[in-house]
Amino acid sequence: MTRTRGIVLHRTLCCLALALAACGADTAVSSPAANDNLLKLFAYDPSAPLDPQVVSSEKRQGYTLQQLTYASPKGGRVPAFLLIPDGRGPFPGVLLLHGMRGSARNMLPEAERLARLGAISLSISAPLARSHRTGVQRGLNFDERDRDEQIQLIIDLRRGVDLLLSRPDVAKDRLGYVGISYGGTQGGLLAGVETRIKAYALVVGNGGLVSHFTGSNDRNGGYLKSLPPERVKGWLATMEPIEPIRWVGRAAPAHLLFQNGRSDTMVPPADGRAYQEAGSEPKKRLWYDAEHGLNGEAVRDRHTWLAEQIGIRKEARPFNR
Repeated sequence: MTRTRGIVLHRTLCCLALALAACGADTAVSSPAANDNLLKLFAYDPSAPLDPQVVSSEKRQGYTLQQLTYASPKGGRVPAFLLIPDGRGPFPGVLLLHGMRGSARNMLPEAERLARLGAISLSISAPLARSHRTGVQRGLNFDERDRDEQIQLIIDLRRGVDLLLSRPDVAKDRLGYVGISYGGTQGGLLAGVETRIKAYALVVGNGGLVSHFTGSNDRNGGYLKSLPPERVKGWLATMEPIEPIRWVGRAAPAHLLFQNGRSDTMVPPADGRAYQEAGSEPKKRLWYDAEHGLNGEAVRDRHTWLAEQIGIRKEARPFNR
């Protein structure tokens, strides 16, 4: 994106955020019509080559693990792991996204379990977790780069759907998504944009980055107070229009599963409830007497739900984390 184009987009988003506030709109949830004006931000050329490149391939018990990359429409390449069950298929396909401090590798235990349950699983690394974002640069910038990377993430996830659907061993009408923490949050934005996924499991998510730093967690809110007020104002204006809580209400007819912990201090229950309430029907909301990592019961519940929604095999025995 050129600097001039970025400035124009920034001003457009700022004007939209201010207009919503002037109209008395809820700062957390906007109408579907308002989001329609922003859908073009997540558009890309579906005919562009994916150019998947396999870095390594390893046969494991019950599945094959491939490390690969594919082309991002926003530049660079998307690091990912693809897990392919033994057998002929067609298999359900599941897209996975990690937490804020993680990468595609952190989702491998979930992806491995899903592969053994008969799903082709694709776990990608978000832009903020890629090799060009290492050390002190990894994480959030609290400027326009956060907006650009969030937009790129959604487009890269949509290209992940393209990759899954390009495979003859994937059942086209049996696609799911599993996101944990940051992945559970950004899955709400994806659900408002992407129509080919049937079921979204949104695990320990909240309304988005704005919700995270302005919600009921005082520790997170305190960080914004350490930044210059004008910088915070600009960051909020650019991020609020693409806040996942504004989009998760557009997920229908896709099914939503929300899983949150009653003792979660990273995503306090009040923030989890607000995110759940914003989601469209049909949805299922599950709470656990657990912290941010939840527990084995949550994993079993999630896999049982995915079995109902996209036809993975049911758990043969209890799964211990």
